[in-house]
Amino acid sequence: MDRKNISKAVIQRLPRYYRYLGELLEEQTLRISSQELSERMHVTSSQIRQDLNQFGGFGQQGYGYNVEVLYHEIGKILGIDRKHNMIVVGAGNLAQAIANYTNFERRGFVIRALFDRDPKLIGRTFRDIPVYPMEQLETFIRENDIHMAAICIPKGSAIPVAERLVSCGIKAIWNFAHTDLNVPEDVVVENVHLSESLMRLSYRLAGSDAKEE
Repeated sequence: MDRKNISKAVIQRLPRYYRYLGELLEEQTLRISSQELSERMHVTSSQIRQDLNQFGGFGQQGYGYNVEVLYHEIGKILGIDRKHNMIVVGAGNLAQAIANYTNFERRGFVIRALFDRDPKLIGRTFRDIPVYPMEQLETFIRENDIHMAAICIPKGSAIPVAERLVSCGIKAIWNFAHTDLNVPEDVVVENVHLSESLMRLSYRLAGSDAKEE
């Protein structure tokens, strides 16, 4: 499987498959057809088959998909079958919410530390996760096998912080700062611009309102 040939649209659907399959496991469902999964997810059954066929298929004609097997296989594809040590740069309200969200650990993302410049935050803990001063950033990353970081700081500081992260080996950045980052090609960035998401929601609402007029 050449991951470079997998479209972004398929990659964006994989976590949804994983979530729905997890719910099916909780319901003790042993197998499911693409049609049944389609009705749950509101994705066409042909789309489901096309998506999964890009990774090997996993289904059997006349049987459907083994829920547990497919759940674990998609977990492997997403890379959440192993532990990822990560840090959060920033310790404000958003960073604290991320630190306090226990579901990340169940998915293999272990937040080891937060970093901030505010003396009032340094030394505090959130769900037993300590806040360290920015001066200790590079040392902590190198000594604790950290390869992933979340950036939850104002955009004016995000770019130099991203450069610091990359310089000491960070290979994946979850970027909440409202700016685009320039990083080497071997560093992956997932941007989460909350205001842009709200604007897209507003656009869709405006379109809905226009239809009603």
